[in-house]
Amino acid sequence: MNNIELLAPAGDLEKLKMAIIYGADAVYLGGNKFGLRAQAKNFDIDQIKEAVEFAHTRKKKVYVTLNIIPHNEDFDGLSEYILELESANVDAVIVSDPGIICMIKEVAPNLEIHLSTQANTTNYHSARFWHNNGVKRIVLARELSLKEISEVIKNTPDTVEYEAFVHGAMCISYSGRCLLSNYMTSRDANRGNCAQACRWKYSLVEEQRPGEYYPIYEDDKGTFIFNSKDLCMIEHIPELMKSGIKSFKIEGRMKSSYYVATIIRSYRMAIDNYLKSPENFQYDSKWLDEIKKASHRDFTKGFYFSKPTEEDQLYTSSSYIRNYDFVGLVIDYDEETNMATVEQRNRVFVGDKVEIFGPNRDFFIQNIQNMWDEKGNEINVAPHAQQIYKIKVDRPVSKWDMIRKPREE
Repeated sequence: MNNIELLAPAGDLEKLKMAIIYGADAVYLGGNKFGLRAQAKNFDIDQIKEAVEFAHTRKKKVYVTLNIIPHNEDFDGLSEYILELESANVDAVIVSDPGIICMIKEVAPNLEIHLSTQANTTNYHSARFWHNNGVKRIVLARELSLKEISEVIKNTPDTVEYEAFVHGAMCISYSGRCLLSNYMTSRDANRGNCAQACRWKYSLVEEQRPGEYYPIYEDDKGTFIFNSKDLCMIEHIPELMKSGIKSFKIEGRMKSSYYVATIIRSYRMAIDNYLKSPENFQYDSKWLDEIKKASHRDFTKGFYFSKPTEEDQLYTSSSYIRNYDFVGLVIDYDEETNMATVEQRNRVFVGDKVEIFGPNRDFFIQNIQNMWDEKGNEINVAPHAQQIYKIKVDRPVSKWDMIRKPREE
């Protein structure tokens, strides 16, 4: 149980560093090719090497996605790329296609293989098949309950590991093999270019009445018929810890650094609290309160306890709930003067009441009474992206601490 892994998304190098600083045991990222998040910034091979060095120095792991569902031409350059990843010393690659698995075993037989949720593993017979064909870890399909997961684990060898999503956005095709985007926009979700057509607003049109739109749900705003709530299992850490799942996976390579840090921080605190004394563990509502300070939709438990119903869908909006803005990242702190040097991320003013938080500790409220620019000039506002400014703080802070501000009602 002490070997449970908290796995974080990393859309770019800053998000990777933030995830690790805020408590992730491992991160997963995509390169410029062969992954399913083409719209993310992603990593070139030199950045992957830097990421691995940053992680390994801190005894953390890096997994790289090769999880597209490839057509013939998608194999061009793949063998060379696999060798580059092996040379970069990545800890594993995440794969969904048998052809890519075969190529990995041929050109880099010692490279660890994890099976993507795209492969839709829902039973222990499939799990045995994949493990017998060289897969070390299986990312289980989102459509499984905890009871089914337990049955899979009990009926497969101890040498196979299991990973499962515990938090984040859910698409209409929960384990990812969706054709809607390709059909409607010619952007293939299974090759990394999803248009998120499932989040669009839909109405019904009868064949003989073109131009007459009827809401599918009884609401004059229409309905978002494929729009799932976000998965959140922070309230069920004991059940997850006892399930046999090795790696708790957070979704969100397209999300912000603030989002990644906030979500990882809450799950880290919850997991560590459980490990201190499983028999005395008590859920703390502040963990969920903190999660809600990042961009989110309403939450669902997915398939973990029962089949989803209409209560697990959002019919009125596809928008995120955003109650806070990430306004600054602490990059230095002077203990003698209590001055924090901050990199601006959103506009902030003298007089603002902000919250400052860091890894594995509670936030505190800070009234910004004065601000100074890099030249020491007193200013009333930091309006420029990534502007460097200084503020005096009431409590000690550290590099990588974050500053957030409640949105005005």
